Amino acid sequence: MAIVIAIANQKGGVGKTTTAVNLAAAFARRNKRTLLIDLDPQANTTLTFLPLEEVTYSLYDVLADHQLSMTEAVKPTKCPNLCLGPSKIALAKLEVTLVGQFDAPYRLKDALTPLRKDFDMILIDTPPTLGIMTVNALVAATHLLIPIQASYYALEGTDDLLETLERIRQRPNPEVQLLGILITLFDRRTNLARDIHRQVSQVFGKKVFKTVIGKSVRLEESPAYKETIFSYAPDSSGAKEYEALAREVLQRVA
Repeated sequence: MAIVIAIANQKGGVGKTTTAVNLAAAFARRNKRTLLIDLDPQANTTLTFLPLEEVTYSLYDVLADHQLSMTEAVKPTKCPNLCLGPSKIALAKLEVTLVGQFDAPYRLKDALTPLRKDFDMILIDTPPTLGIMTVNALVAATHLLIPIQASYYALEGTDDLLETLERIRQRPNPEVQLLGILITLFDRRTNLARDIHRQVSQVFGKKVFKTVIGKSVRLEESPAYKETIFSYAPDSSGAKEYEALAREVLQRVA
């Protein structure tokens, strides 16, 4: 059965999508059958792999009314071993659509369950909120990975996310566990970044990944060229860091 990793932080701009795309690609390069779920209505993960006009069905069609299976929505990508559950802006309507639905938090889990035997790794990119889509991701997940930007407000909002995680563990998904904290956008030239790293490590201890994702022009450029870091700049520091992260994640979930 697939390991299901939700990548979440309600603070925007912390590298969730960059991490989802490139960690998924790193798993695929290791011959792990990988499914990447784009649960963000902005659809930036989807746009890295597909033009929106090629997306016939999106996660909205799967989650809104049970009329479409996840298998029908999932599309292969040009990366071997990597498939995509695509998003569209229509996904923004899901919050309203699911109001009052008794099974609202379980829609994604129910949709993914039949596919877990077909994949080794499933990654879920979430929106920068703690709404119903992020709750769906946590209910469906076996693990939570939290990217935190190495900035002054790094820990802002993290308490709320961890509180939500604990509530999820109490009832809908007692199996989900915190996989780790990933420091992103790390500028090795500044004392501030190093201070933030120490602060995060003091709070989370061994849950902080040894791998740190540095600030990288190549990582910023690759989505504009519809590429992962491995196809766009395979010798870059970003490619090496996400390869190291994949190795570290696989060690933790083994």
